Amino acid sequence: MSEDRTKKDGMTYEKAGVSISNADDTKRLMSKSLETTNPRVLNKFGAFGSLVDGVFSDCKHPVLVLKMEEPGSKQLLAAQAKRLAGVGYDLVNHLINDVVVMGARPIAVLDTIVCGSLEKDVVVQLVAAVADACRAQDCDLVGGETSEQPRVLPSGSYILSAAALGVVDKEKIVDGSAIRPGDVVLAVASNGLHTNGYTLVRSLLDAHPSLASSEVSGGQSFLDAVLEPHTCYSRALQDLFKAVKVHGLAHITGGGIAGNLVRILPEGAHAEIDRSAIAVLPVFRTIREIGSVSDDEMLNSLNCGVGLTAIVRAEDVREATAVLEKHGHRTYPIGVVKPGKAHVSFTGALRW
Repeated sequence: MSEDRTKKDGMTYEKAGVSISNADDTKRLMSKSLETTNPRVLNKFGAFGSLVDGVFSDCKHPVLVLKMEEPGSKQLLAAQAKRLAGVGYDLVNHLINDVVVMGARPIAVLDTIVCGSLEKDVVVQLVAAVADACRAQDCDLVGGETSEQPRVLPSGSYILSAAALGVVDKEKIVDGSAIRPGDVVLAVASNGLHTNGYTLVRSLLDAHPSLASSEVSGGQSFLDAVLEPHTCYSRALQDLFKAVKVHGLAHITGGGIAGNLVRILPEGAHAEIDRSAIAVLPVFRTIREIGSVSDDEMLNSLNCGVGLTAIVRAEDVREATAVLEKHGHRTYPIGVVKPGKAHVSFTGALRW
């Protein structure tokens, strides 16, 4: 066999499963989603790194807030349902909530998309969703990484993650240290599961396939309900910071109310939560009934309708509620802070 024939039949990156031309074409289409007029973003798409102007003239002592996040196994369910683009909103909204509950405002986001095979249309739609979700919260998707990894992941599967940069004036950091006995714990409503509890949900769907099309409430199917994008509270919280002194904020994710609220309680502050005050959403009732899930397990694994808790002085409850509800977030008291060891306890029973 001639040397030329050997070279002709030799291995190529494309034969191994990665098409550079497809990747380049995908990135070209993605670049449209990253276009911005924000003067803080100093580079165009394609640079080796993202340049973000670090001058914050409105902060006396700017402190950077950094966070990484991934949307959990909700991305698998969404990919199976051919609705992966919606997870772009989940990814950004969850991420930004974690930044903003520190008192910060979001500045920039970087995303990572790892896939078994680079499905151009899917990836372009996903990046567009991530970019749109960022713009909706007044920040920018400034770059990221898209990696095709055949034989590492099966074709049609994705692993997503993102990182965010936020900034807060040091004297305005919200870390729970201001929480005192007498403060009120406000629940700020979720719109569903957000991005937690999906291993349980997928197990339920495996055991009860017809559950996907079952009506949950108001004509909405169970699948539609569990794929609702994660609510973002950023814009509402920016206004809240201007209106009242916020003593603490907890984003209710994996671990439920107790597991997340305890993360911000200082020594000497015990949060007592009234389960009967929680406005449980219909989708959680369905999960409880179909899965025979105990109330304790529901509260430990799911948000049960509470996407965020805000702790404020009793005299600020009315104004804080008005600000949050102006942004469309149902807000109501579910507990109080009492003297004691830094922990969360419950009274009452969930109302199903």
